[in-house]
Amino acid sequence: MNQTESQWDKLLKIKTTGRDDSRSDQYRYPYEPTQYLVLERLANSGLISKKNTVLDYGTGKGRVCFYLSYQTRCRSVGMEYDERIFSAAESNREHAVSGRRVSFELTGAEEYAVPTDVGRCYFFNPFSVEILQKVLARIYESYYENPREILLMFYYPSEEYISCLMTEEALMFVDEISTEDLFEVKNERERILIFSVE
Repeated sequence: MNQTESQWDKLLKIKTTGRDDSRSDQYRYPYEPTQYLVLERLANSGLISKKNTVLDYGTGKGRVCFYLSYQTRCRSVGMEYDERIFSAAESNREHAVSGRRVSFELTGAEEYAVPTDVGRCYFFNPFSVEILQKVLARIYESYYENPREILLMFYYPSEEYISCLMTEEALMFVDEISTEDLFEVKNERERILIFSVE
């Protein structure tokens, strides 16, 4: 059952549509929510369950957190550096049907100490490779503190991201979820790359 963007927002009792690039620069990219069709494919992949905690980097207004918590019953933590957009996420949390399983952090991703219960991390090109490398170091620190399965999920990855990820010794490429068939225009970036921390 493919719902439109606004129908899903209505069902989840949130407001997450629209793009916002008012605070974007060369390091931090615009807010643009992952389409629900893509999130549905991820939720149905079996990679996320109710025993997982998902960390969404550059959560924006929280769509990924609310949707995945609703569909998989996982706990979700969304990280956002822009105070204005963070306020919109918090406002959504007050009304959202899955709001009790969702929390948000107002912080820069590179400063955030990854909680030791996080086992899934989601990225939709939220920031530059320079920041990504610092974020990966934070994820590794959390892994060494509490060794566990950690899967990193990269939707619509750029060439720069792929090059960076493929050279990381602590990461192992696990799988790819194609999302190309969900859209009319063919685009080889329409996929979710899955890596595990080793």
